Amino acid sequence: MPVKAKPISVGFVSLGCAKNLVDLQIMGGELHLAGLEIGVDPEEADAVLINTCAFIEEAREEAISNILAVCELKKTGKCKAVVVSGCLAQRYREKLLKACPDVDAVLGLDDLERVPEVIRKAVENFAATRKGGKGGDEKIVAVSADSPSHIYNPGIPGLVLTGGPYAYLKIAEGCFHVCSFCAIPGIRGKLRSRPVKDIVSEAKSILSEGISELNVIAQDVTSYGRDFKDGTTLLTLLRELDSLEGEYWIRLLYAHPAMLTDQLLDFINESRHVCHYLDVPIQHSHPDILNAMRRADTVDIVPVMAERIRARIPDVTLRTTCLTGFPGETEEHFQHLMDFIGKVKFDHLGAFAFSPEQGTPAFEMGDDPDDVVSEGRRRRLMEKQASIAAEKLRGRVGTMTRILLEEPPEAKGDPWEGRASSQAPDGIDGNTYISGVPKHAKPGDFIDAEIVGVDEFDLQCAFKKVL
Repeated sequence: MPVKAKPISVGFVSLGCAKNLVDLQIMGGELHLAGLEIGVDPEEADAVLINTCAFIEEAREEAISNILAVCELKKTGKCKAVVVSGCLAQRYREKLLKACPDVDAVLGLDDLERVPEVIRKAVENFAATRKGGKGGDEKIVAVSADSPSHIYNPGIPGLVLTGGPYAYLKIAEGCFHVCSFCAIPGIRGKLRSRPVKDIVSEAKSILSEGISELNVIAQDVTSYGRDFKDGTTLLTLLRELDSLEGEYWIRLLYAHPAMLTDQLLDFINESRHVCHYLDVPIQHSHPDILNAMRRADTVDIVPVMAERIRARIPDVTLRTTCLTGFPGETEEHFQHLMDFIGKVKFDHLGAFAFSPEQGTPAFEMGDDPDDVVSEGRRRRLMEKQASIAAEKLRGRVGTMTRILLEEPPEAKGDPWEGRASSQAPDGIDGNTYISGVPKHAKPGDFIDAEIVGVDEFDLQCAFKKVL
């Protein structure tokens, strides 16, 4: 009786943002449905799939470093093929293959469903080379379009690779905006929203697997539905998601300041499941810089945005992102931003130094502060924010908060790890450590706890009762 061939095993490396992780989940579903084995440690896998980011130079350097490290497994481990997908493969495929000659294939953003075919072909090429035939030097370039236009529904909607009781629900691809510093529209194409019924169907599948938090993501969630031209908006979708049964959170990530309507804010305040948390990147506060960034529609909005949101959602947690060292930014412009941040007091803030991206209008502007100045300003901004965040967190000591339990203690007496509704996943807003949690608790449960202390950006809590 012939021995059944063992399926090709595939290890994953996920880089970049949560939207990339969703793409990897889609490819994981395609591989599983095609009979390949997924979820294998890269060091033990027949093939390794690296999903990359190319948003800024730092992300590209991280991607290349990881690719080169994985390529070493072809010399020291079981690995027969290295396949690179994501933004780096889409935008820089020729440069990538030249810089990393041991890469066997690149896969474009419109070609995710081809991943089983590409991996099988790459492994076959390796086998042919071992037998003395041709194929080992043949690179597979599966990038069908320079401007992606597809929108995907996952083949296995309940497949979640976060490793925790939360999932990312991508509602749109591409971007509606034309910010002068951003390469995303050039890499991922124009805005393409998924149909409401498809998103709701996926949400039901995810929740049925025991997931307790749906993180709604897109390049800008507040632009959702603009391409439909039938009146569908983010509010339309949220009403459907909020009506689903069960105990769960809905968290909105990446909103645009100019797209936050009063109706949306009021719905968030009154909804059963939507967290009172908004991630709204402002990028800057000075009108000169916002105009140069092609964000003129936010010039009048940014100064009053936080006050307006807090008036409609009094207990809201506000997160933002700022960019320092943009072309033309003077010390006066930067001080305007510092003063603004000190006045508004965001709960969470991330900052990046400007990275000139080829193909964007800002790349041609020149007159940008040198790297030392840009990084210095970024550091000063983050130091100011650290003091603001510390003051705000200390003010919460003694109050009650709702917590999603994520990781049980490793040893007796250790605290549980989880997150308050004011904290997004993956530690970007800090973590929460909870003592006194009942023995019967499990990841995905919600509890009430008192905040008893603060450690930098982390909360120390004591259990009170199960919700």
